[in-house]
Amino acid sequence: MLRSSAQSRSIALVIFILRWDKAHTKSAALYTGVTETETTPLAASIPGAAHIGNPMQLKNPILGLCQQSTFMLSAAKVDQCPDDEGFEVAFAGRSNAGKSSALNTLTHASLARTSKTPGRTQLLNFFKLDDDRRLVDLPGYGYAKVPIPLKLHWQRHLEAYLGGRESLKGLILMMDIRHPMTDFDLLMLDWAVASGMPMHILLTKADKLTYGAAKNVLLKVQADIRKGWGDAVSIQLFSAPKRLGLEDAYTVLAGWMELADKGSEAAE
Repeated sequence: MLRSSAQSRSIALVIFILRWDKAHTKSAALYTGVTETETTPLAASIPGAAHIGNPMQLKNPILGLCQQSTFMLSAAKVDQCPDDEGFEVAFAGRSNAGKSSALNTLTHASLARTSKTPGRTQLLNFFKLDDDRRLVDLPGYGYAKVPIPLKLHWQRHLEAYLGGRESLKGLILMMDIRHPMTDFDLLMLDWAVASGMPMHILLTKADKLTYGAAKNVLLKVQADIRKGWGDAVSIQLFSAPKRLGLEDAYTVLAGWMELADKGSEAAE
C-alpha cells in the first residue's frame, strides 16, 4: 500500500528539488554561531568515548550483521530495487553531510564508495546485511551541477521509493552539525512525521566542534524538532573519524530491524 501522505507532497518535492542547490536558509543560520575545533576534541570530552569508539566492545546484535555487510546492487529506478520484503533502513542527507562516512563507519568497510563516483550519486545503493535486512544509501541532495532533468528523474524515483516501499522501516537523516536544518532537511522531517515513518537524525562531523559547542547545537536542534514535530524524531551526535555515537546508532538500527529481542536473549 502506498503512503498517501508521501504522495501528497510530490509537488512540494518537485518545486524544492528545482532549487535545492540553495538549501541553506535562515533556519540553518540559527545554529551556525559556533566555531570549529579550537581546543578540546569532542571525543576526549565525553566519559566512555573510548568504549563507544571500539566496535568490538559493543554487544548490539546488529554489529555482526553490519560487519559482514556486502554491496548488493545500485538501482536507477524503483523496479530495479530488490524484492520489497524484509527490513530496510535508508540513509539520507545533503551532499557533504557525511552520509558515506557514516555508512562506512557503521559497517566497518568502504561500502559507500560508489556514492562518491561521478554519475553514481543519483542511484539507490543497497547493502545486504543478511537475507532479510538491507541498508540503503539514498542520493545526496544539494549537488548544484546536476541538470534539472536529472534532478526530476531522481525526485520521481525517490518519491516512488519512499512512498511505496513496504520494507522501509526507518530513515536515518544526516545533518552536518555546522549546518543543520536546511530546507530539504525540514521537508524530509515533514514527510517522515506526516507519513508515520520513523526517523533518527545523526548530527555528523561532531568532532569539528568542541564538546560544549556540539552539545549546544544538539540541544537547539532537539528543542526545535520537539516544537515543530513532537517526539516522533530522535537525534544524536555522531562522528565517523572518532567513531562517536556508534552504540546509539546501532541501537536504533536493531530496533527497526527487529533485532532488539535477540540481543536481550543473548544477554541472558
